[in-house]
Amino acid sequence: MKHLISSSPKSYLVSAALSLAAAALVCALWGAGVLASTAALFVPGDASTPSVPPQKWIAVLLILVAGVGAGLAVERLGARRASLYVAGALAMLCGMSFLVSSVWHLDILCAPVLFAAVCALAFVQVRRLWLVDTALTESIRRIALNASTLEGGRASERLTCGLKLLDTMLLLDEAVVFGMDEAGALVPAARLRQTPNPWLGVSESGRNDVWREGVRLCERAVASGEVLVQNGAEADTGGGTVDEGVGLAVESVGPSTVVVPLRHEGRSVGAVLLRLRENFDEGDRSLLSNVSAQFARNLQREQARALEVPEARESFYSALAAAHRLESFGVVSGLLAEQSFAGRVLSQAPDGHAVAYLDGTLAHVNQPMLDAARLSAKECRALDLFGLLDRFRAGVFDEPAIAVRRVLQTGQPYEHELFLIDRNETLALRISLVTEGESGGSEKSGSTRPLCLAVTARDVTRIKEYEKLKSDMVSLMSHELRTPITSINGFAELLVSDESLPAEAREFLGIISNESQRLSRMINAFLSVTQLEQKDRQEVLKMPLMLGDVVREAVANFQSIAKRKRIRLVETNGTKLPPVAADRSLITRAVANLVENAIKYSPERTSIMLSTALEADAVRVVVEDRGYGIPPEAVDRVWEKFYRVAREGHDKEEESTGLGLAFVREVVEQHGGEVELESEVGRGSKFSFTLPRL
Repeated sequence: MKHLISSSPKSYLVSAALSLAAAALVCALWGAGVLASTAALFVPGDASTPSVPPQKWIAVLLILVAGVGAGLAVERLGARRASLYVAGALAMLCGMSFLVSSVWHLDILCAPVLFAAVCALAFVQVRRLWLVDTALTESIRRIALNASTLEGGRASERLTCGLKLLDTMLLLDEAVVFGMDEAGALVPAARLRQTPNPWLGVSESGRNDVWREGVRLCERAVASGEVLVQNGAEADTGGGTVDEGVGLAVESVGPSTVVVPLRHEGRSVGAVLLRLRENFDEGDRSLLSNVSAQFARNLQREQARALEVPEARESFYSALAAAHRLESFGVVSGLLAEQSFAGRVLSQAPDGHAVAYLDGTLAHVNQPMLDAARLSAKECRALDLFGLLDRFRAGVFDEPAIAVRRVLQTGQPYEHELFLIDRNETLALRISLVTEGESGGSEKSGSTRPLCLAVTARDVTRIKEYEKLKSDMVSLMSHELRTPITSINGFAELLVSDESLPAEAREFLGIISNESQRLSRMINAFLSVTQLEQKDRQEVLKMPLMLGDVVREAVANFQSIAKRKRIRLVETNGTKLPPVAADRSLITRAVANLVENAIKYSPERTSIMLSTALEADAVRVVVEDRGYGIPPEAVDRVWEKFYRVAREGHDKEEESTGLGLAFVREVVEQHGGEVELESEVGRGSKFSFTLPRL
C-alpha cells in the first residue's frame, strides 16, 4: 500500500498535525478530569501517600510527544508495524508507571499518554484509509465513465439491439427490458413492439390492470431468480391493454408470456418481459439464460452511468455514495468480463495465435498454435515467448531473438513463410507489436503505448500446393508455346534469306520473324516471373551480399550499352555499407532490370546515377535517371505485370514486355524489402528498393 500513499514531506506534516490534534484533545480531557478514574488504574498507592503528578507543562509535553511519535510511526511504518512498536512502548510505560508510583510516589501520566498514542494512531490511520479509498473511487470513476472500445455503442442502444436479436429467434409481439430505480421499483428501460397497437379502444382501467399484471410477473421473476412462463390461457384476461404512459402493448390473451430475471455480480438489476407469437419452447430456456447475461451487463452499465457519480471523498462516510461506487464497480466488472472474450475467441480461431506480454511471458496460446508447435498445454506452461518461437526454427528463421528485437525496435511486423522439412509443412509466421493506437488510441508516431506481442502461425501448405500447381500449368503451357514459336522464327529467317522471293514477301517474312522473336522474349520473361512466384521464400539462397558490389558490377556491364546511346552511367556513392542476406543472382538481375529500363527510357546526353545508402535497419539501392518520367496515374501501376507506360505523343514501347519491374518487385519482396518510385514527367524517375541489413 506504500506506493498508493505518498510519504512526502507534506504527508508527514499532515500526519503530525493530526497527531497534535489528537494529543491536544487528550490534554483537554485530562485537564477536565475526565481521565482521572482511568489514570487511577495505573497509579497504585494509598490515600496517605498519593502520587504526585508532574508540572503541567511537562505533562502536556509528554502527551504531545507520545501522540506525535505514534502518528509519525504510523506514517513511516504503516499501522500494522507501528502498532507493534507502540504497543511495546506503552507496555513498558505501564510497568514504569506502577514501579515509579509505588516506590517514589510519582505519577508519570501513563493513562493520558496511552490515550494520546492510541488516538493519534487512529487519526493517522483513518487518513491513510481515506486516501486509499479516494484513489480507489477515482480509479473506478475513470474506468466506469469512459466508454470502452469493446462496448460497441451505448448501453441503451445495445438493449434495443438485443431485443431485435431475440425477435429474430423467438418471433416476438412485444418485448420490454425493465430496470430498477434507486427505490428498487421496476421501470422500463427499452422496448420493442412489432405489431400495431390493438388496444386503443380499451378503457384506462383495463390498460392499468394489464400493465400491473406484467410488472407483477417481473417482480415475481426477480424475487425467485427463475425464468417464468405464463401461457395465454393462464393469464388474467381483463381485456387486452396498452399502457400509453410507457408505450407498452401487453396482450392478455396470447400464446405465451416469458419473464427472464436479470442478475449481475449476484445482484438483481431488472427483468425482460417477452410476449411471443407462438407457444414457448422449453428448449429456449438456456438460450434466454445465455442472452440475459449480456442484457444484465448492459442494463447495469446504463443504470450505473445514469447515477450521480459521487465525489471520491464522499464514499468514505456516505452509505449512498458508497452504494453508487459499488454500482460503478459493476461496470468495471462487466467490462472485464467482455474484454476477456477476446482470449476466448482466439481459442476458437482456426489459425494458431499466441499473445505474449512485453516481458516475454505467454498470456494466451490457443490449441492450433499448440498443434503447430507440437506442444501440449502442460509443456507450453513451462515456456516463454522465445521457447515457443524456438519450435519454429527453420531456414531464415534461425534466430527468433533477432526477429523479436526488430519488431520491438521498429514497430513493424515480422512476416515469413517457414518450410518445416521434417513435417513437410509450410507455415506463415507473423510476429507483431500490439499498441494502444490499434484499439482506438492516437495514431501519431510515438504517441501509442505498446501493449503486448502477437504471434500468428497459419498453415499454408495446401495453398502453396495449389499455387505450385497453377504455376506448373502456366510453365507447361509456356514451354509448349516455345516449340511452335521457334519453328515459326526459324523458317521465317530461312525464307528471308532466299533471294528468289519477291521483296514484298521478304518484308512480310521479316515482320513474322521479328514478332516471333518478341513473343519468345515475352514468354521467357513471363516464365522468369512465374518461376520466381512459385518458389517458397526459404528456397531462395540467401547469403551475405554487399549491394555496393552489385551496383558496381551493373555499371560495368551496362557501360558500353549506355555509351552507344551517349548516356553517362555513374556510381555516385561508394561508401562501404553493411551486408544484406540475399540471393546474388536474383538481386543482380533486379538491379540490371532497373538500369536497362533507365537506359531505354532516357534521351541522349543524359546521366543515370546509381547509389546505395544505409537507412536505419535497411540498405537502399537507387537508380535515378533524367529521362521522360512517368505520369502520376501510372506510378503505382508500373510494378504490375504486362503494364507499359505510354508517353504523350508516343505509342507504348513495343519491345517492352511489361514484366521487368514486376520481376524486380517479386525479388525484393521475397527478400523482405520494399520498392519505391518517385517520378516527374519530363524530369526523370528515381527507382529504388530496400533490403534488411544483417
